[in-house]
Amino acid sequence: MKNLQFLLAFVLLFGCSSADLINNWKNPDIEVYTPNKVLIIGLTSNDNARKKFENELKSEYERRGIIAVASYEYFNSEKKTEQDIDKMEQQIINDGFDTILFTKVIGSDSKTRLAQSYKNIEGTYRDFKEEYYSYQDIIHNPEYYENYQIYHAETELFCVCETEAKRLIWKGYVDITDPISIEDTVSDYVNLVVLAMDEQNLIHVVE
Repeated sequence: MKNLQFLLAFVLLFGCSSADLINNWKNPDIEVYTPNKVLIIGLTSNDNARKKFENELKSEYERRGIIAVASYEYFNSEKKTEQDIDKMEQQIINDGFDTILFTKVIGSDSKTRLAQSYKNIEGTYRDFKEEYYSYQDIIHNPEYYENYQIYHAETELFCVCETEAKRLIWKGYVDITDPISIEDTVSDYVNLVVLAMDEQNLIHVVE
């Protein structure tokens, strides 16, 4: 876990990622997990984001010699009953899948930050006049603060093979801060999840 934290800190520091792994859990009964055929599901109402996300993860698995299918190519996004999901799950097994990677946004928070941050360390040594003059916009400028959004997402790795219980293998909680570009945000998220799963021996990172 310490290695994972170090690697993620390195990526975030030098990669300016918008995605941050907040926590993750791995089934203690499983040391190494190697899927054969993975169904990748990104649950979102944004079709473009869904396709890009699923396609990027699909490519990551295929680079490792693992069969992967994007869910938008496999089933429609119409609302399903529990009976529909039962049938879908059985069809997934019948079609040879042994793994589902399931991602969705589970919440969001609105935050506020200063629109203008500290420019350099020399500001620490300014006198009172300079400090007051610099920061009086706190009172007089409504744009001194800016609002931004943090989205809380969750990615789960399930085994759906018939010889095993349909159990959870791994779960990661990711915060996405102030996303602007779908392309960049999806890439940041995918890279983060792949790195985390590699550290947990759930996917092999290609050199």
